[in-house]
Amino acid sequence: MIEIHLLILSLALMLGFVASYLAVTEKDLLKAVGFSAVQAISYAIVFYILMAPDIILAYIAIAVGIYSALLIFAISKTGRYEVV
Repeated sequence: MIEIHLLILSLALMLGFVASYLAVTEKDLLKAVGFSAVQAISYAIVFYILMAPDIILAYIAIAVGIYSALLIFAISKTGRYEVV
């Protein structure tokens, strides 16, 4: 049973790292916000496996909900693509 938890933990961490990298390197800002939300969800899974339910509730509400909505609103007022 512990091996399954460690496997899920390592897969969620790797998904979070990959999503973080993709969010930083993406030129389309809406896709970057999507990658950031995927990263937040994968880290929420990590917190769940590490048995931190209070952190999960706050992290999902802020990182996935409010943060993503605020960034999408800001992108709608500016440009969608990053200008180099």
